[in-house]
Amino acid sequence: MTQPSPRSRVLPFAVVHGATALALALVVGCGGGGGGGGGGSGGDSGLDARPPAPSLAFPLTAPTTGSVEAYDGFPNLRFSSPVFVTAAPGDATRLFVVEQGGRIRVFPASASTTSGQVRTFLDLTSRVTSGGELGLLGLAFDPGYATNRRFYVNYTTGSGGSLRSVVARYQRSAADPDAADPTETPLFEVAQPYSNHNGGMLAFGPDGFLYGSFGDGGDAGDPQGNGQRLSTLLGKIFRVDPSVTVGATPYGIPSDNPFAASTGTERKEIYAWGLRNPWRFSFDRGTGRLFAGDVGQGSREEIDVVVRGGNYGWRGMEGTQVYDGGSLGSGPFTAPVHEYGRSTGSCVIGGYVYRGTAIPFLVGHYVFADYGSGRVWSFSYDGTSAGARVELAGVSGLSSFGEDAAGELLACEHGGGRILRFRPTVPGTTPFPQTLSATGIYADLATLTPAAGVLPYDVNAPLWSDGALKDRFVTLPGTSRIGFSQDGAWSFPTQTVLVKTFRLPLVVGDPSSAVPVETRVLVLSASGWEGYSYRWRADGTDADLLAGADTRSFDVADASAPGGQRVQTWAFPSRTDCLRCHTAAAGRVLGLTTRQLNRTFDFGPLGGRVGNQLDTWSDVGLFDVALPASAALPAHPRPDDLGAPVAARARAWLDANCAGCHRPGGGTPSTMDLRSTVSVASMGVVGVAPQQGGLGLPDPRIVTSGARAASVLWLRVGALDGNRMPPLGSSVVDADGQDLVGDWIDGGP
Repeated sequence: MTQPSPRSRVLPFAVVHGATALALALVVGCGGGGGGGGGGSGGDSGLDARPPAPSLAFPLTAPTTGSVEAYDGFPNLRFSSPVFVTAAPGDATRLFVVEQGGRIRVFPASASTTSGQVRTFLDLTSRVTSGGELGLLGLAFDPGYATNRRFYVNYTTGSGGSLRSVVARYQRSAADPDAADPTETPLFEVAQPYSNHNGGMLAFGPDGFLYGSFGDGGDAGDPQGNGQRLSTLLGKIFRVDPSVTVGATPYGIPSDNPFAASTGTERKEIYAWGLRNPWRFSFDRGTGRLFAGDVGQGSREEIDVVVRGGNYGWRGMEGTQVYDGGSLGSGPFTAPVHEYGRSTGSCVIGGYVYRGTAIPFLVGHYVFADYGSGRVWSFSYDGTSAGARVELAGVSGLSSFGEDAAGELLACEHGGGRILRFRPTVPGTTPFPQTLSATGIYADLATLTPAAGVLPYDVNAPLWSDGALKDRFVTLPGTSRIGFSQDGAWSFPTQTVLVKTFRLPLVVGDPSSAVPVETRVLVLSASGWEGYSYRWRADGTDADLLAGADTRSFDVADASAPGGQRVQTWAFPSRTDCLRCHTAAAGRVLGLTTRQLNRTFDFGPLGGRVGNQLDTWSDVGLFDVALPASAALPAHPRPDDLGAPVAARARAWLDANCAGCHRPGGGTPSTMDLRSTVSVASMGVVGVAPQQGGLGLPDPRIVTSGARAASVLWLRVGALDGNRMPPLGSSVVDADGQDLVGDWIDGGP
C-alpha cells in the first residue's frame, strides 16, 4: 500500500497563472467557512482590488488537426498473441484481453498495473484450436452484464474435417468479478472447410441483439461460393437475440432479419452477406452505424457500412472491382464506403468511430489500420460518403482495435503482446508540463503553497470525494471576466485553467493526517475543455502527469472499520473520465456557480477580511456584469447545516453530486433531472419506474415517497458494485449524504 508521510502544511491562499493572466485560487476545505447567502449590499466585500496575475506553463492552444501516436498503455504487462481488448458495460475499472490461444485475461485498467494483478478470467485452451487464423477470436459482454453476468465468445475448435467455429455463452462467477463459470452454453456451431477466413468478431448492437461475423470459410477465392450462398453463415454477419430461448434453440431470431420469415433454406440468422473475411466490425457510439473492415483477396481492402439485408458482393466483387462476375448473385451489391489497393496495404483491421475526448480532432472519425503496412488511418463519414483518408500513425503488428469504457481507443500488438493507447502529437507546440512542479501552480510543493496572486474560495455543497480535503484554483487570462448566470452555468474565457488538489486523511477525522494524492487540471483551449491528472509521488516531492486512468491504495486508520484499519482505493480519472462528469450540459465547470459560491469567506490571508464571495468577486471586477447584493441571490445550504430544511439540503447534495449528468442533455440513459432548480414534480423520480434496473425491488421506483429502502435512488448512492451512482471515481460511500437523501425520501418529497 502507498503510505506517504503526513507533513506540515501551509493553507494555500495564493494563485497561479501567466504574466498575461489573472489567477484565482480556490481553496476548498471540508465544511468550514460560514453559511450560504449572508451577503450585505456593497459592504460585504472581502477584498479591495483584483489580485495580480502570476504565471502557468500550460500550452493553451490545442490543435484542431494533427497526428496521433501509439504508446504502451500498460508498460508492466505483456499478453500472449492478443487479438481483442474491451471493457464490460458500466465497468471502467477493468479491461479484458482475448489471447488467441484460448484465454481471456482481466486486469485493473491502470497504467501502473503489474503482471501479478492480471488474472485469467476464462481458460478455454483445452477447447480452442489456435494458430494462424484459428483460435479464440471474439468476446462480447451482454448489455445487462452487470446483473445477468452473461458474455459470449467466438472460437475455433476441432481439426481437419471437423474444424468448426463455436459461438457460446458463459457467465461471470457470482462470487468473483474477475472469474467466469466454466460452464458453456453453445448457441451454434459452423463447420469450417478450411483453416482461414474465420471472421470471429462479436458485438452487441444498439438494438440489444448479438451480432457476429464469419469469413467465407477459407482457401483463396471462396471456392465454395459461400459469400453468396444463403444456406450458410459463412461470409456473413449474423444477428440473433440471445435473451430468449425458442424451443431447444438458446436464442431467437429478430423479426426484421432479412430471412426471418423464410420457409426455404436461407439461414434466418443472416443480417448481411457477400463478405470475404470481416475480421473486425464495430458500432458507432454516436450514430449506431455498423462499420466493418473486410479483408480483401489480392487487390482491394474495404471498409463497409453494413446495413440489414446488404449484399457486399464477394466473391463477385472485391471492393469496387469485379472478381468473379458470374458469382455476383441475384441482387445489387452495396459498395464499400472506403477501399484501398495493395500498394497501400494488405490486410485491413476494422476499427471504431472515435467518440473519446483525449484526441479532439478525431471525434466522429472512423479509425482503422492495416496489419501488413502497419499504418493507422482515419476518415470522416457523413452518412452518404467518406472523406479523404488521413494517415495518423504507424503501428507494427496491430491485430485489433478496442475501446475502454469511456470510448478511448485501444489496440493489440499481436507479436509484442502490448496493449496500446493513443494520444495526439503536435509538433512545434509547447510541450504539456509532465510534472506538477513544471506547471507553475505551486510556489512551494513542500508546504503546498501556491504561487502568489490568488483569490481563495469555498463552496456550500462540496462534491463527495471519498473523504478527501480539496484545494481549488482557477485562472483567467489577462483582464478577462466570467460570464455570470444566476441559475445556469457561468461562462469562462479561452485559456481559463481550473485546478483541484485532493488531500486524503490517513486517519479518519484528523485533517492533519492528510497527504496530497492528486491534482486535477481543466484547461479551456480553443477546442474546448480538456482534463489532466497529476498523481502525487509517495514521498510527496512532486506529482506526475498521467496518460490514463490509474488507481492507488492507502492504509487508512478508521475506528469504524474492523480492527480499526481499512484499505482505501483512490481512482485517478482518465482524460475522458474528467469530461464524463464535467458534462457539456452542465457547462463543464461544476463548482463555480451562484448557489455554490454565495457564502462568506475569510480573505484575511490576502490582506482582506471576511466577506461574501459573490460580493467580493463582483466588487473587484471578475464578472461581466455588476451583481446584485448576495442576499438577493440564491444559495445552497450546507448539507451539514441542521438549521436548514432537510429537503433543501438533500436537493443541494443531489445537485452537487449527481446533476452534472442527470439533467437534460447530460448523457445518461435515464430522464431524471436532479438539479435543485427544478420542482420535485419535474425531477421525474417520485413514483417513476427506473429505466436501468430495479436492484431486486419487487415494485421498483426511483423514489418511493416515505420509504428510502424501496427507492432505487437511495440504494444506488449507497452501492459500491456495478449499481454505484456515481459510477466512477469513488470507492467509499458518503454515508452522511446517503442518510440525508434517505431523510428527504422518508419525509415524503
